[in-house]
Amino acid sequence: QVQLVESGGGLVQAGGSLRLSCAASGRIFSINVMGWYRQAPGKQRELVADITEGGSTKYADSVKGRFTISRDNAKNTVYLQINSLKPEDTAVYYCNAALREDSTWAVLRYWGQGTQVTVSS
Repeated sequence: QVQLVESGGGLVQAGGSLRLSCAASGRIFSINVMGWYRQAPGKQRELVADITEGGSTKYADSVKGRFTISRDNAKNTVYLQINSLKPEDTAVYYCNAALREDSTWAVLRYWGQGTQVTVSS
């Protein structure tokens, strides 16, 4: 059973910073892509950033220059450094991993339980 456990959310003032972490555990052969999504009240879940096993990154336009995604492959952990926070960044942030539990199995996507980020103005 694969689990993704996030940490690092909280309440911060606009302009502040947070660092989110997500650790994957369980039966894992390889993790192709790890990423962060967010969902604000009344809105659809959207991709914030993701990173491949090789380190290639992708960011939503709204976070470029403020958010930085990184990963530690040895620890099966992905991080999201969030700087210059804005009230519109308020959302539940979800970790996602596209991984194989076995070398012969298909790639499946797993989600964390989410961590709340609230930015006050």
